[in-house]
Amino acid sequence: MSAQPTETAPAPATSHHAAFFRQSGWLMIANVGSGVMMYAVHFLAKSKNISAAEYGAFGVMLSVAMCVPNLPLQMVFAQQTARALATRREHELAGMIRLAWLGTFGLGLLLAAGVWLWQADILAGWKLASPAGLWITVLVVLFSLWMPMFWGVLQGQQDFFSLGWSNLFNGAVRISVAAGLVLLAGCGATGMMVGVCLGLAAGTGIGIWQTRSLWRAPAQPFNRRELLAQIVPLMLGFGAVQFLFTADTMFVKAYFSSDETGFYFSAGTMSRALMWLVVPLATVMFPKIVHSVARSEKSNLLGIVLLGTAILSAGGALVLTVLGPLILRLVYTVDYVQVAASVLPWYAWAMVPLSLAFALVNNLLARSQFRIVPVLLVLAVAYAFALTQFHGSLVTVLKTLGIFNLLLLGVCAWFTWGVKEKAMIENGG
Repeated sequence: MSAQPTETAPAPATSHHAAFFRQSGWLMIANVGSGVMMYAVHFLAKSKNISAAEYGAFGVMLSVAMCVPNLPLQMVFAQQTARALATRREHELAGMIRLAWLGTFGLGLLLAAGVWLWQADILAGWKLASPAGLWITVLVVLFSLWMPMFWGVLQGQQDFFSLGWSNLFNGAVRISVAAGLVLLAGCGATGMMVGVCLGLAAGTGIGIWQTRSLWRAPAQPFNRRELLAQIVPLMLGFGAVQFLFTADTMFVKAYFSSDETGFYFSAGTMSRALMWLVVPLATVMFPKIVHSVARSEKSNLLGIVLLGTAILSAGGALVLTVLGPLILRLVYTVDYVQVAASVLPWYAWAMVPLSLAFALVNNLLARSQFRIVPVLLVLAVAYAFALTQFHGSLVTVLKTLGIFNLLLLGVCAWFTWGVKEKAMIENGG
């Protein structure tokens, strides 16, 4: 009888790994499916109703939504949900969700007021022909705040099935509405943004419905100081990573023509698709590590995630380098192909170190190892300054992006392994 526990001990680890691959596999399918549908929106660039300038305007409006701290928001709620469920504090979580929901609605109202006051200046600065797209962007920003909140709750409670379906509905509604408005009604960039808005609304609605048992629960007071001590570094850390991922398009719009912005945006859309493949690995890993830390349990998922991320991101970059020009010809007009094809390899390979760094950042912040956060902020500020200095060509912008992504990877690797080794040496280990 005493031998039985020894023989069955490996089973839980095997079961956990099987669950991890099943969950991350489903999210990959959902991410790729949703990503393909979202990418299909860019086929509309070949429509006679979308000029290169119109497509560039769409890229800028979409980039505004991409600059919303949706990644930090999702990770904050994923972390808080995982911790609350691990420590039986669901009623405190309910109060936090409702407070954040109300607060983000207030931010949306402030944004609308700002757009109303400075509408003319924004239209001129972003070279937008119509205010309609601008006001649709305000709604897009609001849903871009709400959706990651409830996606984070889904992630934290490890309801990856609903998270995947929410993502799929986001993509399906986006392409169907955008295609109808552009091809049938000739709405141009505004029609594409309406599709984005309604897609986000659909994804948000699923998240709200599937998490109702948590946010509708009776609320209890929570320690706000302790909460801020967790939320602030998470927001700043993931916000810095998101800035490194999205800021280049905004700077390109400021320094290059509308046509060049459209060409750059087309290459960027294809390259960022690599993240659709690798993000699910970190998405599944994050709440599991938070849960393990809260219960003082060990987790060995990081190695698996890093290996999968390296294979998928490098393989995807290689495919885009070889087949990217052909794909561009299928999706975009001839005007896009020459410029976009020249920057696509630079863009694709710049995503590889970012993908690996993203996995390491998830591991560090899930373990509340916040010493890396000030370094991430310095890196983000330095990146912004570098983009103001080095923008002689689109390739120069991408070289800057690649260099800073490599620096990000190096910093994350040091805080993951180097700091531990240094501490062991100092302690005589």
